[in-house]
Amino acid sequence: MPATDYQGSSTPLNIIGHSLLSMKRDQVHAMESPNDGSASHDFELGSFQRQVADRFHNLASVPPDELLSLPWVRKLLDVFLCCQEEFRLILFNNKAQVIKPPMDRLIAEYYERTVKALDVCNAIRDGIEQIKQWQKLLEIVLCALGDNNGIPNNNCCQRALGEGQFRRAKKALIDLAIGMLDEKDSGQALSHRNRSFGRNNNSTSHSKDHHHRPLGHFRSLSWSVSRSWSAARQLLVIGNNLAVPRGSDVVATNGLVIPVYTMGCVLLFVMWALVAAIPCQDRGLQVHFYVPRHFSWAAPLLSLHERILEESKKRDRKNACALLREIYQMEKCTRLLGELTDTVQFPLGEEKEMEVRQRVKELGQVFDAMKEGLEPLEKQVREVFHRIVRSRTEGLGSLGRGNNTE
Repeated sequence: MPATDYQGSSTPLNIIGHSLLSMKRDQVHAMESPNDGSASHDFELGSFQRQVADRFHNLASVPPDELLSLPWVRKLLDVFLCCQEEFRLILFNNKAQVIKPPMDRLIAEYYERTVKALDVCNAIRDGIEQIKQWQKLLEIVLCALGDNNGIPNNNCCQRALGEGQFRRAKKALIDLAIGMLDEKDSGQALSHRNRSFGRNNNSTSHSKDHHHRPLGHFRSLSWSVSRSWSAARQLLVIGNNLAVPRGSDVVATNGLVIPVYTMGCVLLFVMWALVAAIPCQDRGLQVHFYVPRHFSWAAPLLSLHERILEESKKRDRKNACALLREIYQMEKCTRLLGELTDTVQFPLGEEKEMEVRQRVKELGQVFDAMKEGLEPLEKQVREVFHRIVRSRTEGLGSLGRGNNTE
């Protein structure tokens, strides 16, 4: 997908452009100083570290009620795309060093990690598609109990709520509750077709019983992710042998091993956070993050890791299918509305009707937030996928040309 199609947030490309211009200005200032080459190189690497740190500090500064929300996840992917682009620029500016040992090996290892991240992107996209299916059930509830054909915030032309409407809404609420159960509480697994970003597939049809089966655990029937594929295992593979650079490697690579290690950590954290937030096949958050504190970006990254783990351990989140804030709000609103619909008697009293309409209004707000955020998020995940593919193709091409010249 061309970069011009990327619309993950209101200004992601502006952010990237600003970052690149900033790096170029830094390089110009550095080149004006004595020891031109060395100073420029050191400043470029230091600038990258500072910008990664600034971005993660910004991500970590959000209050608890914004962490793992759709806007926050989109912001996280913006950060990854910016870091990836700046990392690509560093490699481009140091092509002669990159093709030499041990950098050629270290870069090849990083690209292998990114390949593993592609499957995570496919699984996350599948999870987003699943949330969209839950949205359709929400829409049924809103159409059944909302005013003016399901517009919950419209106070005009309020419809009388009858037994038929409640039956329809309750059925959708039950289907949604079953669908959101985690594998720990669900005895069955969903056979769910994964559509890879890397292949053309225009099919949008779904099984007729798609909404009537427990959806807590995903089994892919795709050629891109096998039935035995596990998000938890994939994260462990991405983080495997992600070691802190040795002093000898720092010297041998003229410091370039540091941004390679930094991007490896950024990649692992971003994929881990996506798996935490979005429903996907065999979720698991048991990934060990060890980053020395002397890295300027270590503190905010480790803080976010700890906060997300704490979120997953909360009593009302332990059995959740995902930690996305909007999913939690959807589950909470539908549970309260379901409990309320179980107690109604007909004819409906005025007080009870007002309570139902208030719950429906709250549910409508959740629906609107998800409707607004899911499409841009899906585009961002797709852009991450394609950016990884392009960067790897460019990088391996450079390594291959370097080996041929030798």
